[in-house]
Amino acid sequence: MNRDRRHLLGLLPSALLLGSASLLQSPVLAASKKAAKRPRAAMLLPLSGASATVGFSMQRAAMLALTAGAKAEDTIMIDTGGTAAGATAAVAQALRGGARIIVGPLFAEESRAAAQAAGGVPVLSFSNDEGLLRSGAFLLGVTAGQSVTSILRYARDRGVRRVAVFGGPSRWAMQGNAAAERLRGAAGLDVVMLPGGTTAADLPAALRRIGQPDALLVTEGGDALRAAARATAGGGLQLLGTQQALDLPPQEIAGAWLSGPDPEALSDFAGRYQGGTMNGPGLIAALAYDAMSIVEALRSGGVVDRDALLARAFPILTGPIRFAADGSAARELAVLVAGQDGFTLADKSGSL
Repeated sequence: MNRDRRHLLGLLPSALLLGSASLLQSPVLAASKKAAKRPRAAMLLPLSGASATVGFSMQRAAMLALTAGAKAEDTIMIDTGGTAAGATAAVAQALRGGARIIVGPLFAEESRAAAQAAGGVPVLSFSNDEGLLRSGAFLLGVTAGQSVTSILRYARDRGVRRVAVFGGPSRWAMQGNAAAERLRGAAGLDVVMLPGGTTAADLPAALRRIGQPDALLVTEGGDALRAAARATAGGGLQLLGTQQALDLPPQEIAGAWLSGPDPEALSDFAGRYQGGTMNGPGLIAALAYDAMSIVEALRSGGVVDRDALLARAFPILTGPIRFAADGSAARELAVLVAGQDGFTLADKSGSL
């Protein structure tokens, strides 16, 4: 995750104490030996520095995904300090410790450094920055491309044929714009990019100039979607947005369609995470849970490497996902409709 975006949850289950030896191997002993051979993973998190609170929250969430019989030595937690240099040193420590997969780091600059240092060991980054594609890192974060692709495919399936795209200067918006352009012509979808520098106040005139489209996709964050909703109110235009706008009061963008992780799945996870406390997790903590879920799924198959990561889809909280060799991923996201009483789940959409 880019920069603009708590202590270990108890002790991991300890190894079982075995009774007296026998010439015939007991089932308990066999299970213990099998568990001892579980491929080791390293999780790289900012456990010191400005983002330490986020790092500990992620650490706690990841522990919730461990399967029964997991041992402390299966997963090495390593502090990066939130820096590229810290990530490089953390990878070296992970490799010395025998890690077969590296989970993290959190930030894009850390992730690039980690991928360069990891060699053939896969790096499952929490970043959503598509600038990391082909760097050697696999992106677990929900990307602009995934969010835009999901919402445009949903809109197309419901009769939208012509979409104007209102972007912005952020990296997220630029990557969302690129995803929209890639879908131009897909099953008759006409995508029209509004000129750079267009403001919300300019929208009515800009839309008239291109001929009124069926929908307006806002690839920038929540403030831009809110401004667009005000500027186009009453015009019969279907508003489309990404997960960046899900923190808006839904009443302010009533009727808009947005894509993002399924809120019901996140709510179930939040209940497990909180455990009666008042501090709930955010999306980044859910990603940490998902990352460890992927590691445990790979471990259950007995092989933890790049090929195994690419060989299957993973049904995780933040949307079922399948990785590609360049580090990108196809993902299914929820489509939510904003209304006076909140966001309502309308469907699922994606590219899986």
